[in-house]
Amino acid sequence: MKSSIEQYVIKKAKRLRISHKYSQSELAHLMNLSAGFIGKVESPKYDTKYNLGHVNVLAKIFKCKPSDFLPDEPIE
Repeated sequence: MKSSIEQYVIKKAKRLRISHKYSQSELAHLMNLSAGFIGKVESPKYDTKYNLGHVNVLAKIFKCKPSDFLPDEPIE
């Protein structure tokens, strides 16, 4: 099960993916990951999630800071 903070990161990345008009497969390719990885991350059916290395790559792709994927305050 994905924690609240993991879900926050995933939702932020998904919003950026959609706003940049990348498909799940396209983003996976840009991240040098398997085509189905992003789908598993975004699906509640799988425990697959982003790690800090993934967040760093996402920040490079979306030209933002890694910290932009985190909330301003701790999640309860």
